[in-house]
Amino acid sequence: MKRMIEKRACVLLGCALIVCALVVHSPRLMAQAAVQRFVGTITSISGDTLTVKTDAGEAHQVQVPDSATLKRIAPGQKDLSTAETIKLSDLATGDRVLVKLDPDAAGATPQAQQIVAVKQTDIAQKQQQDMTDWQRNGLGGLVKSVDAASGVVVLTTGAGPTAKTVTVHLAKNAVLKRYPPNSIRFADAQPAQLDAVKAGDQFRARGQKNADGTELNATEAVSGSFRNISGTITSVDAANSSVVVKDLATKKNVTVKVTPDAEMRRLPDMMARMIAARLKGTMPEGMGGPPTMAARPQGGAPQGQPPAAGARPQGGPGSGPGSFGSGAGGFGAGRRGPGDMEQVLERAPAIKLADLQKGEALMMVSTEGTNEVTAIKVLAGVEPLLESPEASRNLLANWSMGGGGDAAGGATQ
Repeated sequence: MKRMIEKRACVLLGCALIVCALVVHSPRLMAQAAVQRFVGTITSISGDTLTVKTDAGEAHQVQVPDSATLKRIAPGQKDLSTAETIKLSDLATGDRVLVKLDPDAAGATPQAQQIVAVKQTDIAQKQQQDMTDWQRNGLGGLVKSVDAASGVVVLTTGAGPTAKTVTVHLAKNAVLKRYPPNSIRFADAQPAQLDAVKAGDQFRARGQKNADGTELNATEAVSGSFRNISGTITSVDAANSSVVVKDLATKKNVTVKVTPDAEMRRLPDMMARMIAARLKGTMPEGMGGPPTMAARPQGGAPQGQPPAAGARPQGGPGSGPGSFGSGAGGFGAGRRGPGDMEQVLERAPAIKLADLQKGEALMMVSTEGTNEVTAIKVLAGVEPLLESPEASRNLLANWSMGGGGDAAGGATQ
């Protein structure tokens, strides 16, 4: 009996020791099990060790042994069938990488088993190509009607005398995305069905246009519901980064939050008067086009964010949450034709919240809401434009949805 008791005591002691070992080491084991692969941007390279920042903001260090496999793919490439084998020395900060860890590696620093990279230079080139294609083969405006069964969307586009109706035919395999209520960053747009689009939405598509631009056979489109507000400032609260605007349409005050992501511009008085004259169809003879401005330096988009509406390509990596490769170009980028008023808005001088004053007029694109909204794009110096409210509304809508592109993609295996 005594021997049996001693034997059971040994067994229980052994189990207790195993449990203690698991308690001590379980966080490390669980962490290693949870992170076997990750996607992000290289922020630094030291010898054979990379620091990679994921889209969620987590920083990972990984050692790259000689046994690791390194591949380079083009933005949008879905597999490794045509991938190029590269060396560690070919990687650079700013490159997007998918890292697979070696589960059998020992040591304090995880080791890479495989790295699939998209070069920052390739991302920038793809962004520029996509932006150019959206500008050349894309068009957008406000949704007039939607026939989800036949895949047809009718838009009103342009403003003033240039306003027209455009019929968009979505191909069976067309890529359709939709913005969340608080963003017009293309990287934030999510796959959606056509029945999510409704009259009054902003809509942009690209594909093959007919000669006069009234028909478009689209292969890609993006839509969103936003609020356009025109009104006068009743108060400015710099401490809380907000302004109160009396909406001319509803005659009610709206509190507008102005975050650092909002794009804010002011039209010089002469430019505003010329645009207003064109919207009303009263442009003096010999002044058929809007005023032009020399290109001004543009503020870069935050790291990991595609160029925002009105921004020029920055050449840096862009990535939306969960994407591998690039998050793409945002709406409104780049130059268009010489008679396009949208590019004039894009080139108007940038301003800050502190530049706004009580009593001045604003036009803006904001998130949806009744009493409180968040500004996405703000245009000041617009008093002359408010004389043609409907034309100005269309002008603002087209400005906020002026272009796009997506270089996103990459290996996901």
